[in-house]
Amino acid sequence: KTTEDNMRVLFMGTPDFAVPSLQVLIDQRHEICGVFTQPDKPKGRGYKLQPPPVKELALQNGLTVYQPPTLRDEAIQEEIVRLQPDLIVVVAYGKMLPLKVLNTPKLGCINVHGSLLPKYRGAAPIQWAVLNGDSVTGVTTMFMAEGMDSGDILLTAETEIGPEETAGELFSRLKDLGAELLAETLKRLEQGKLTRIPQEEAAATFAPMLKKEMSIVDWNQPAQRVHDQIRGLNPWPGAVAVLDRKRLKLLSSKVLTYSGEPGTVVSQEGELVVFCGEGAIQITELQTDKGKRMGGKEYLLGHPLSKESIFTSWI
Repeated sequence: KTTEDNMRVLFMGTPDFAVPSLQVLIDQRHEICGVFTQPDKPKGRGYKLQPPPVKELALQNGLTVYQPPTLRDEAIQEEIVRLQPDLIVVVAYGKMLPLKVLNTPKLGCINVHGSLLPKYRGAAPIQWAVLNGDSVTGVTTMFMAEGMDSGDILLTAETEIGPEETAGELFSRLKDLGAELLAETLKRLEQGKLTRIPQEEAAATFAPMLKKEMSIVDWNQPAQRVHDQIRGLNPWPGAVAVLDRKRLKLLSSKVLTYSGEPGTVVSQEGELVVFCGEGAIQITELQTDKGKRMGGKEYLLGHPLSKESIFTSWI
């Protein structure tokens, strides 16, 4: 296929989640007239400016990168009009598109979203699916409308969530599933074989951005809830609890059926086990205040429990 009969696409995306989708556009040899991504952000100890993952891939492929702080600026909107895209593809860009931008491409704007819409509209659909203990999730492609994640559904792909899968692990799987679904969506768009399915507004649920305050573990909750919190907040912001006045980030766990006083810690065959309001959890991986990651077993070897050992929510 030559470039002449392929679509002229403008891509908008920022984090790792968007990288495989941009790669699909490159592999399918669409004419990518520009890549919009968030401005570089300071990261790490030296607060060095780091480019978003999408920018790195775009530059490696000789694509033109735009990093406006906002799309509300009229000059930016005019620039998008000047680029004359047939289609705008948006994947985890992180900014709302003004109406003028939505109306610019003749084929519309297509978004790849990390949930089975209308469930989990918003910024953190993958994390909330895990936090809520869902067993199934997926990805959706949709035509974009003015409301947040409210446009007509095009295609969906489902996947099961593993009982111990973390949000980070699910994120890695869904970004590839999303890219595959985008490839199929674009193929059908070119063939004129896409059906638009309006979203059922009454069934819509929301997935707001995660906050650090969500980190603190309440051991009076059932074990399954605590386990889902640990999985859903990994990698960020991480579930946090305090054992013997040491603050620990809990990274992964298993649900057990033991019962005891909530927050009480015991060593079962060398494993770190904590009783919850109902059941117990085994902490399989944690991170100390100094940033060292280790298994629960390994932690106990260096920090033996006393009779008074108890997990508290906070110092």
